[in-house]
Amino acid sequence: MAQDNTVTLVGNLTKDPELRYTTGGRGVASFGLAVNRRYQVNGEWQEQVSFFNVVAWADLGENAAASLHKGNRVMVTGRLEQRSYDTREGEKRNITEVIADDLGPSLRWAQAQVERISRDSADGGGYSDGGGNSGGGNSGGGGAARSAPPDPVYGEEEPF
Repeated sequence: MAQDNTVTLVGNLTKDPELRYTTGGRGVASFGLAVNRRYQVNGEWQEQVSFFNVVAWADLGENAAASLHKGNRVMVTGRLEQRSYDTREGEKRNITEVIADDLGPSLRWAQAQVERISRDSADGGGYSDGGGNSGGGNSGGGGAARSAPPDPVYGEEEPF
């Protein structure tokens, strides 16, 4: 039997994402997410809030830190992961976190401007810069066409 550990949460950031880097240079952003649930009991509205710690690695974490701020309503898809650590006082602690696979703004009560970034910052081309200009290919300006290597997931096709 296959085990599936996928969660999707929609909530508000409780603080700005905190971006750090590992000794190997890999980015990791962490932030809190408050998820509200509103329900009725005997005709009266009740509200319950659950708090989750979210961790986003590499480009996803760097993009989250550059784009998201406290109070933003976001959607998080990821997996639950539990880990243990020892405090400075030597006490053992367990924590459950959501390791984000994807993040996005909720557009229910807000608008967002999406800006596409290059996956390969070394060549800087092959993708839209968000302003409608293509970094790769022949844009009619003459000269040799430059193309980015195929995307490992989408191949030559643009994902959006």
